[in-house]
Amino acid sequence: MSHTTCDLSIIIVSWNVADLLRDCLHSIVAGRGELELQVIVVDSASSDNSVAMVRDEFPWVDLLACDENVGFPKGNNLGLARANGRYVLLLNPDTVILGDALPQMMSFMRQNSGVGVLGCQLLNADGTVQSSKRRFPTLATAFFESTWLEFAAPKGVLKRYYAEDLPDDATNDVDWVVGACMLLPTQVVAAVGGMDEAYFMYSEELDWCRRIKDSGWRVVYYPEAKIIHLVGQSSDQAVVARHINFQQAKLRYFRKFNGRLPASLLRLFLLLNYVWQLSLEGLKGILGHKRPLRRQRVQAYWQVIRSGLRPAGY
Repeated sequence: MSHTTCDLSIIIVSWNVADLLRDCLHSIVAGRGELELQVIVVDSASSDNSVAMVRDEFPWVDLLACDENVGFPKGNNLGLARANGRYVLLLNPDTVILGDALPQMMSFMRQNSGVGVLGCQLLNADGTVQSSKRRFPTLATAFFESTWLEFAAPKGVLKRYYAEDLPDDATNDVDWVVGACMLLPTQVVAAVGGMDEAYFMYSEELDWCRRIKDSGWRVVYYPEAKIIHLVGQSSDQAVVARHINFQQAKLRYFRKFNGRLPASLLRLFLLLNYVWQLSLEGLKGILGHKRPLRRQRVQAYWQVIRSGLRPAGY
């Protein structure tokens, strides 16, 4: 990281969401208060007008235009290398800062020196609270979360994972927070290192928070600061890749922290999960229920199965 010269460096990794990125940058300007900011946009080879838009409308932004889609962890690490703030905020481009969320978060961090990561309250577009605080997943969590067995999860398994016992309107220590908005002191990044670039998207903030907590820092959910998060605006553009990246990231995390055998069993289960879902969608198509949708899903699930869900270097 560069020598610190400002209060806060905000890093935004963006891919093909020019209109949302524009709204995000405008909200930063409106909500900066008295903070001295550096804003870094890392564009992952967008095919829309994102790069031109930032250059033309926000010339004060430090723009890094990549030649390829580098993924979320590497994109943020590229931004961290250019950051010169005493604190760094990793922010998604599909977010809108509300009110004085930035000064509030900075004030909290300055008053709580043991906090390594601070997450705010994320809101949906309609103002409802979006789940963003978490406990570390167990192997049981991995077998139920985002699979066809989720409806049959034992009472408490997913409730614990999503920290549903902690009020949404109360500040609490948690294990990790969703990476749409994460504030860290630069000294934490210097001590622990950046995100693990073995991930491409998903689970990288989980991995990072675990390493930060293991180094003795706190991770805190702070709902006094609020932002709107429009969820998955980039990943929704590539459905098959989203499935593959999500499950490969899950496998990478469990192999890293739980070992080869649990991860191998989980990989087999996840592949069987997609075989089951493909079979159900195929049956529904044969019965004539929304055939174009069923055909699309069968093709998507088949591509996921063919991938083997084997992370690179796995």
